[in-house]
Amino acid sequence: MLIIAGVIVLFIILGILLLNGKGSSLIAGYNTMSPEEKKKYDTARLTKFMGKMMFALSFSMLFWIFSIAFEMNGLFYTGLILFLGIVVYMIIYINTGDRFKKRE
Repeated sequence: MLIIAGVIVLFIILGILLLNGKGSSLIAGYNTMSPEEKKKYDTARLTKFMGKMMFALSFSMLFWIFSIAFEMNGLFYTGLILFLGIVVYMIIYINTGDRFKKRE
């Protein structure tokens, strides 16, 4: 339970960092782009979106702690489905369209 709580705290800290527009180098794929490629993207929008998603993932992991505390396996599965759903949503949302490209 303490490990899950530690991961939740880490995700919340990363969420705060990303919401403030910092930590773009922590976003997979973005940190490997060349400086010219990075200029094409709106870093502020991307980091804010990822920060919000970190909070959503943290919320879904709370169900895992509740499942241990209340000994209800249904809460674990609810949190797991929510977690996986958020991850799938993030992947689809980021990779479809040009939502995070700079508008000129």
